Amino acid sequence: MSERKTSLRAGGSAQSRFQVDVVTEGSSTPAAAPAPEESKGRFKVVGFMDPAPGTDIGLPPDVFHEPDTTRSDSVSLHSTGTGQTQISDSHSNTYYMRTFGHNTIDAVPNIDFYRQTAAPFGEKLTRPSLSELHDELDKEPLEDGLANGEEPSAAEEAAALMMAKEAKGGTVKFGWIRGVLVRCMLNIWGVMLFIRMSWIVGQAGIGLTICIILMATVVTSITGLSTSAIATNGFVRGGGAYYLISRSLGPEFGGSIGLIFAFANAVAVAMYVVGFAETVVEMLSDVDALMTDELNDVRIVGTLTIILLLGISVAGMEWEAKAQVVLLVILLAAIANFFLGTFITVDSKEPKGFFGYHTAILFENFGPDFREDETFFSVFAIFFPAATGILAGANISGDLADPQSAIPKGTLLAILITGITYVAVAISAGSCIVRDATGDHNDTVSDTVNCTDAACTLGYDFSICKEGGCQYGLMNDFQVMNLVSYFGPLISAGIFSATLSSALASLVSAPKVFQALCKDNIYPGLGIFAKGYGKNNEPLRGYVLTFCIGLAFILIAELNVIAPIISNFFLASYALINFSVFHASLANSPGWRPSFKYYNMWVSLAGAILCCVVMFVINWWAALVTLLIILALYIYVSYKKPDVNWGSSTQALIYNQALTHCLNLSTVEDHVKNFRPQCLVLAGYPNSRPALLQLVHSFTKNVSLMVCGHVRTVSRRPNQKELSQDYLRCRRWLIKKRIKAFYAPVFADNMRVGAQLLLQAVGLGRLKPNTLVMGFKNNWSDGNMRDVENYINTIHDAFDLQFGVVILRLMDGLDISHIPGQDELLSPSEKPPKESKDVLIPISPAKDSDSDSCPSKTHSNQSSPLIIRATETKSPLSLTDQRLLESSQMFKKKQGKGTIDVWWLFDDGGLTLLIPYLLTNRSKWGDCRIRVFIGGKINRIDHDRRAMATLLSRFRIDFSDINVLGDINVKPKKHNKLSFKELIEPYRLKEDDMEQEAAERLKAQEPWRITDNELELYKAKTNRQIRLNELLKEHSSTAKLIVVSMPLARKGTVSSALYMCWLETLSKDLPPLLLVRGNHQSVLTFYS
Repeated sequence: MSERKTSLRAGGSAQSRFQVDVVTEGSSTPAAAPAPEESKGRFKVVGFMDPAPGTDIGLPPDVFHEPDTTRSDSVSLHSTGTGQTQISDSHSNTYYMRTFGHNTIDAVPNIDFYRQTAAPFGEKLTRPSLSELHDELDKEPLEDGLANGEEPSAAEEAAALMMAKEAKGGTVKFGWIRGVLVRCMLNIWGVMLFIRMSWIVGQAGIGLTICIILMATVVTSITGLSTSAIATNGFVRGGGAYYLISRSLGPEFGGSIGLIFAFANAVAVAMYVVGFAETVVEMLSDVDALMTDELNDVRIVGTLTIILLLGISVAGMEWEAKAQVVLLVILLAAIANFFLGTFITVDSKEPKGFFGYHTAILFENFGPDFREDETFFSVFAIFFPAATGILAGANISGDLADPQSAIPKGTLLAILITGITYVAVAISAGSCIVRDATGDHNDTVSDTVNCTDAACTLGYDFSICKEGGCQYGLMNDFQVMNLVSYFGPLISAGIFSATLSSALASLVSAPKVFQALCKDNIYPGLGIFAKGYGKNNEPLRGYVLTFCIGLAFILIAELNVIAPIISNFFLASYALINFSVFHASLANSPGWRPSFKYYNMWVSLAGAILCCVVMFVINWWAALVTLLIILALYIYVSYKKPDVNWGSSTQALIYNQALTHCLNLSTVEDHVKNFRPQCLVLAGYPNSRPALLQLVHSFTKNVSLMVCGHVRTVSRRPNQKELSQDYLRCRRWLIKKRIKAFYAPVFADNMRVGAQLLLQAVGLGRLKPNTLVMGFKNNWSDGNMRDVENYINTIHDAFDLQFGVVILRLMDGLDISHIPGQDELLSPSEKPPKESKDVLIPISPAKDSDSDSCPSKTHSNQSSPLIIRATETKSPLSLTDQRLLESSQMFKKKQGKGTIDVWWLFDDGGLTLLIPYLLTNRSKWGDCRIRVFIGGKINRIDHDRRAMATLLSRFRIDFSDINVLGDINVKPKKHNKLSFKELIEPYRLKEDDMEQEAAERLKAQEPWRITDNELELYKAKTNRQIRLNELLKEHSSTAKLIVVSMPLARKGTVSSALYMCWLETLSKDLPPLLLVRGNHQSVLTFYS
């Protein structure tokens, strides 16, 4: 026996997941080898099939185990000369017969990897992450997580637990017959079949009645096809129509329709129970056995009935299903009883209009005879509720063994069977019963009467009925099916069965749908009804709520107003189901691939339109009420923005539209009239510089693109999970603050490299930034001058790429990341206990985070450089930090009356003027007026003012005043010049005081040094910045915002230190100030 040990260990850890343990191979039965460490991790190594007991699963002694490859020293391939290749192994052939994938931590395809919740028969399996297969061995693997970033919601976790319980047995699941077919047929065969079908035939005639039935069947069939398509596009959980619509169209549509659909089912219970109670009371009245009066008897019988139905429902789905089967048997017997009766004629029934099958009656009843202001559409409106109920099976989708198979088969077959039944009843009733009959045996045909009706050919004269007052026949007797049937009481039993079965189905559907809605937490406060009880997770609280709603409407006993609204609620659900299929097909998402193929997006759209038309045909005001309720709920859910992501077709369509528009936009050339300042804001973490983001958002909101760029220079790059968490936190913060912007982080060695990446790579087609926005480096003189060099070179890079540049300076600074308590990037679930707190800390070694507009290098080994856990007590803020926090919120509030002073000193294409104009269009800045300051000659002030006024009026930009600065070239004050000299002193090269070679070497090492020659060359420009600061303090010290043309420095000539000193001198000790320089391409035009 030979042995080989191969061990790969990660960082010396004894529990490394990448360890390969001893593998022993014998000539016969292999020794039991210890399980590899990777099998002890959060995933299991699985193959296509499990090896049989005793199967050799070891490695041959000459094969080394590696994560991705298998290598053998003694295995060879050679030809046998017969056209076949033979495998030769000097030790054993068993290795080549083993299950593929047994010798690597890489996993073969397995269905459990794609589950969003726990597998029914054990723990959820997850495939090895890319990091576990690809990262270096000394790097810690990711924590447990789901593939593709799929984090389960609370509802999905609850569903996982429920599925695990179901797998252990005891849960009742129904097949497609008991679960769907029986329920749908019972719901569709309502009381309308027995007490209104004959009247409809009398009014519309056989021909138009068949048209009415077919129209209703077309609507329900299209909806059935759409339901089948959605139900077979993935696993279906409980919730019926709500689940199907919400997972297809999103929580907005699903949440609105789910609430009214559950309410409609609850009220429908009352409708069916009252129908049953009225029939019972009529029977009691016939035998003079009323308890009180008819109205109160309906309430008493209805209350007792709904209590009985509640008991059946609470007893469990199994008892409810058994009750449904019994009711179906009674209903089928009643229908068969009617058809049997049509073939058995009795003389005593002829005076009441029943003669058996006769062609004369068929021909007479084939055409319409609308009476009492009835029309085709009014009759259709009365019949259509009889065709509803097709979602009865889908509503208990959570209790079906295989919803994907059961819902299509059961629903479509139920529509077919019930449709044929309705047509057969219409033809039978219209072929053997006349429209009017007196019920008098003496109304026979006499020789003196000119009679042409079908009844005349059969020996009866019912012509007196034309004057009205007859009580029998299709038009007058709602109980005519009772007359025709072979055994009359069985029809009454059928009526009871139809009403009770529909009431029972609605009593079960409403709580199930409502429970699914509450589990998703669409409406806060309804979570109490999400709890289920027992092995079937029965919504007992939902049953009680449904019982209370139903009982309330039973006690009212006046359902003539609410009935059409309920029908419209059901139709609205059908319309949205049809629209869901159209929408999903239109979005063309790869995730839309239902296994049910017999649907068409345009047919589904036609079905949705038909449902809306039928809503208005049935009752136009009820349709309006329904649409208004749906709209109100939709707006509410849209406003609340529930934290769910179901991969809806709405998301897919938004993506499609965005992609299409981006591509279309890329073919359009830029035009000055359509210029928008699309800003790349170097803000670091979004909550580090809220003032910067708030100001930029003020002029980009709903106008142009805003991207929050974040250059991260951490020493250890976080793994993908940490990056995703950081990204989600930042996105949450932007959404919470209602800042319409994108967040784009990059990793780089320093700020300049990261900014170059962002400047070149951020954007898509025409949606690409054209303006770089940064914060001013307030404490630049206290930090490393190499950071200043990077900062200034970033400005140069932006100009090289034809970007405009905007720099914001606040007197107190911008960066608040070092102030404790700024934990707004945390979600509520991530917030720590009260005894400790998460604080946002400065990322750079120095406090000067402001100076970078992004984090500098940190050597922290925390998972996120943004947030650490602090347990120390909160210390009071310093006065400086208090002022900084106050100023960080200054652009969030309304600015009030004041001025925006625009110092348009140099023509940069108009960006310096466009930004203030966009600001004044916002409500926060609406009370501010624009004052324009320009340079000019002392003897041409009026001329220059008129010229600028003409230009602004042609640009259609309102202004309150134009100031021409004639003294702009006056020499600055002496003490200000001395202050500037003191400012630049630490950064001068002073080459005259050292040898030339030493000066050149120092300049090469520190290129930001200011040479004497440079100072002399740009003396006039230096004086201009000092003088401009004096003028700004003189004229704009009370302005709400100052926008001034930013001075330019020629690249390679002006050192970074001198340029920084210019910007410092120009902007110091002033109100909020924007340094703006466009790319010298026109962004304003006065041409139409």
